[in-house]
Amino acid sequence: MQDNLTQEIIDTTPFFTSDTIVFGVLMLTLGFIFYTSSKETGFWSSFYKIVPALFMAYFLPALLTTFGVIAPDWTSISETGEAVENSSNLYYVSSRYLLPAALVLMTLSMDLKAVFNLGPKALIMFFTGTIGIVIGGPLAVLLIGTISPETVGGAGADAVWRGLSTLAGSWIGGGANQTAMLEIYGYNQELYGGMVFVDIVVANIWMAIILIGIGKSARIDKWLKSDTSAIEALKQKVSDYAATVDRNPTLTDLMILGAIAFGTVSFAHLGAGYLSVFFEDFVNSFPKGITRNVFTFLSSSFFWMISITTLIGVLLSFTKLRSYEGAGASKFGSVFIYILVASIGMKMDLTLIFDNFGLIFIGLVWMIIHAGLLILVAKLIKAPYFFLAVGSQANVGGAASAPIVASAFHPSLATVGVLLAVFGYAIGTVAAILCTVLMQLAAVS
Repeated sequence: MQDNLTQEIIDTTPFFTSDTIVFGVLMLTLGFIFYTSSKETGFWSSFYKIVPALFMAYFLPALLTTFGVIAPDWTSISETGEAVENSSNLYYVSSRYLLPAALVLMTLSMDLKAVFNLGPKALIMFFTGTIGIVIGGPLAVLLIGTISPETVGGAGADAVWRGLSTLAGSWIGGGANQTAMLEIYGYNQELYGGMVFVDIVVANIWMAIILIGIGKSARIDKWLKSDTSAIEALKQKVSDYAATVDRNPTLTDLMILGAIAFGTVSFAHLGAGYLSVFFEDFVNSFPKGITRNVFTFLSSSFFWMISITTLIGVLLSFTKLRSYEGAGASKFGSVFIYILVASIGMKMDLTLIFDNFGLIFIGLVWMIIHAGLLILVAKLIKAPYFFLAVGSQANVGGAASAPIVASAFHPSLATVGVLLAVFGYAIGTVAAILCTVLMQLAAVS
């Protein structure tokens, strides 16, 4: 008798599938959030004192995805009964076009000297976050292994520690580092999707917690006994400058802002295309092995796009174009950032938390260790919550989410998040290899 191995195809098509419609839904959601958060009395005033608007911009799209209204990707069934994979392009557009546009607009009025005056605590918290990921992985494997050895087991290409290596690459660097770890340790690619799923769920839960913390940053800073004077001085300096150049923007002002933003996006993509290809050839000139994969991030067009955008923004901040902050440069940048936040939230289906809970639990324990070390060091050196939040997201979230968190404190601080995230790309693979070696030892102990 022949076994029936046919797997049932589940149609996961959301209610809205057109990106045009979904984008409108996201914008209506953001409009609702900003309208309600502007209320100075009543329920909404009390609500937003507890829950930040930025968190709601992330959470409401996640709810829409959870209830099947929208989706980042889905499976539909054709008339012939075949499964057809579909996906939304909104996150790609937001991260590749709107993010660099936001970064240059927010960087226009920055004061580079004042950023450097923030001191070494930003780097200390960034490296603390990196160490938290490096030691958090093996500790999570040890802890879960004592309770459920099969969860951290597997042999050969199916070994769980090999799959977890890709999380280490993602949570210290980014997508390029994650791919490098997949190649170095040869994890079974049929199982790789499960690790990507853990990455999305755990990283997004942690980002949600950080966003909630932003609304309570003053209270957290008081508990940490942190000195926020340098941050406040930078914010005040930028605000004072914006007040001196403030004006009612004309159509010419708005068109020039559009030219600055999307001209930079165009140039960044152009440069990233050439540089990523050039460095891909450079990286491929190394023999296969760890050395080649350490430099894989150099062949990432996203890495070069963010780097070029940041460099252009910094250079423009030394020109007369910085006066366009008075025409609303950072405000337009914030609009783009909120759209990006909504598109990130759209990627989160809350019901997935209960799927493959063993691996999710490893990820959660791992992230708790990362967070705990950050809190401990922040308490010891009296670092502001800003450095804790951005240092963590520069590792875990990378260049897509670190500037989101940084700009939530003040648009002028977005560059701090970008600079740390770019640094994370550079050390991501090396640190992830160290983490993986320790996880391998923990898995067989």
